Amino acid sequence: MAEDLSNMHQVRGLVKWFDPTKGYGFVVSDTGGPDILLHVNVLRNFGQSSVADGAQIEILTHSTDRGVQALEVVSIVAPERDDTPVLADFAELDLDSLRSEPLEAARVKWFDKGKGFGFANVFGSNEDVFLHVEVLRQSGLADLQPGEALAMRVISGERGRIAVEVLAWESAVQA
Repeated sequence: MAEDLSNMHQVRGLVKWFDPTKGYGFVVSDTGGPDILLHVNVLRNFGQSSVADGAQIEILTHSTDRGVQALEVVSIVAPERDDTPVLADFAELDLDSLRSEPLEAARVKWFDKGKGFGFANVFGSNEDVFLHVEVLRQSGLADLQPGEALAMRVISGERGRIAVEVLAWESAVQA
């Protein structure tokens, strides 16, 4: 039975929470109303496997007999961040110069949200790039999956190469 999509609405709101392990989360609309279900498949169609709590999101929704659900992600903006360096490696660096580093294409090698870190490899290089969970959060992501394509701004720190910003590949390509 086909769903009636005549009740689609474009909604702006905030990600209340999203759990990639469970495969879903909820969005709170700026205009109020019931929480909106955001399924991981809808997020993947946008090119991300996770989204940070508190991220601003614009979605297309529709009402079903089980509540309001997101059909499509239109845009995601990372949560507001202060200019306090996330890691000690960034403390002595100029934040504007960090943001001006070129984006590098990469794939996630592994990431463990519980440990708070993981590694990725820039295409064409075997060298690992350190990924910290706080950098992910400030970039609007909550978790990463092995093999996931990313665009990263990378610097050389005291302990090797470190990502200072991480973007989902699809959103970086559109930028």
